[in-house]
Amino acid sequence: MSEEREHIQFELTDELIEQVEQLIEEQNNKELRKLLKEFHYADIAEILDELDLDEAIYVIKLLDSETTSDVLMELDEDNREKVLKNLSAKEIAEEIEELDTDDAADILAELSEERQQEVISNIEDEEHKAEITELLAYDEDTAGGLMAKELVKVYATWTVAGCLRRIRGQAENVTRVHSIYVVDKQEKLIGRLSLKDLITAKSDQKIGDIYIKNVDYVHVEEDVEEVAKVMQKYDLEAIPVVDDNQILLGRITIDDIVDVIREEADKDYQLAAGISQDVEADDTIFELTKARLPWLLIGMFGGLGAATIISGFQTAMEKYTILLSFVPLIQATAGNVGVQSSAIVVQGLANDTVKGKIVRRLFKEFLLGLVNGVGIAMIVLPISHFFFGTPYLVSITICVALITVIVIAALVGTFIPIFLDKRGVDPAVATGPFITTSNDIFGILIYFLIAKMILGF
Repeated sequence: MSEEREHIQFELTDELIEQVEQLIEEQNNKELRKLLKEFHYADIAEILDELDLDEAIYVIKLLDSETTSDVLMELDEDNREKVLKNLSAKEIAEEIEELDTDDAADILAELSEERQQEVISNIEDEEHKAEITELLAYDEDTAGGLMAKELVKVYATWTVAGCLRRIRGQAENVTRVHSIYVVDKQEKLIGRLSLKDLITAKSDQKIGDIYIKNVDYVHVEEDVEEVAKVMQKYDLEAIPVVDDNQILLGRITIDDIVDVIREEADKDYQLAAGISQDVEADDTIFELTKARLPWLLIGMFGGLGAATIISGFQTAMEKYTILLSFVPLIQATAGNVGVQSSAIVVQGLANDTVKGKIVRRLFKEFLLGLVNGVGIAMIVLPISHFFFGTPYLVSITICVALITVIVIAALVGTFIPIFLDKRGVDPAVATGPFITTSNDIFGILIYFLIAKMILGF
């Protein structure tokens, strides 16, 4: 039955939640275990996210440690934090011992230092304890903070026969064997071993005669985003991690990198929308306000700035009131062009495809803005003149301003993300209200300055 369920798409229904809640209320542990046994641990986590805290803890304590540890890793972070607060240090340690070192370190990192020490002191496996403690010392945004200690490594001096015997022992502690790494007597990474070469080689051959010297790796202090770029570029399922002396410390697998990419994408999306910190829909009103208000205030001051510019041209407004009708067009076009340009550059920076001299990229954006501007102006010109009854010279003024605004917005939208990136600031900031607001103000100012030059007010 369980094998069949693996091929069926899990669907969380109200009926299923009600069934689980009913079994918990009746304390029918036998039937509850039987029901949950049919589901993948990620599906169980999804069920627990829908239960109240007491019910979730009841299930956590009911399941075996191996399943529970996997379920904990899949729980929503806020829910996991609440669950962990209601488990004893010994209970958490029992779950930690079932996890790979990287996952164990991730869970411990969510606890206070005092609580961490309590849990670590209850871990019975001394080797596992030492490895987790080592991982906790690394910054979470580095390769060291992401890597796992579990891997398969062999020495260049081993024979093929001896290597196969030792690999069987190592593989017991590794969930998935992506690669076999070769080290020298000093534990320095010197290459990788092809499984095909290993099983086709003669038993008495040395590993040093058959291993592949070409191996990609990352430094333990490398930023996780750079690690993601390397693994993406070379289509790697796993990558070894080394220190300054080339000593093999651990490995990073593709599942961890997918999480990094997803988290970075979520953060960039929120920044682009004008949200200054990581929040979710079910966070408190205070947390959501704290994340949104700063950018809303920037937008407000931007609007006040635009209003100030318009008020400075009151005389012109009295003579050419029609100019005011096209202010929304200028603002909207400037904002849209700026966001388009910055979004493309930010995406390129994230994928490491924005290369070459900035002047060349700006010139390309200048030409693109010019072409787009002329195209839009050719549409606006007859509409403004014939539909709105705008004098021909005023229509020309609007179109010249529109072309100029589009070109400048494209240049600003391109330059700002690159500038921020070179200064170590997340360029995703540039795709949100920052670009929209700045281009609104510049657009209005340029619009009226050009109108003043052409119309002579």
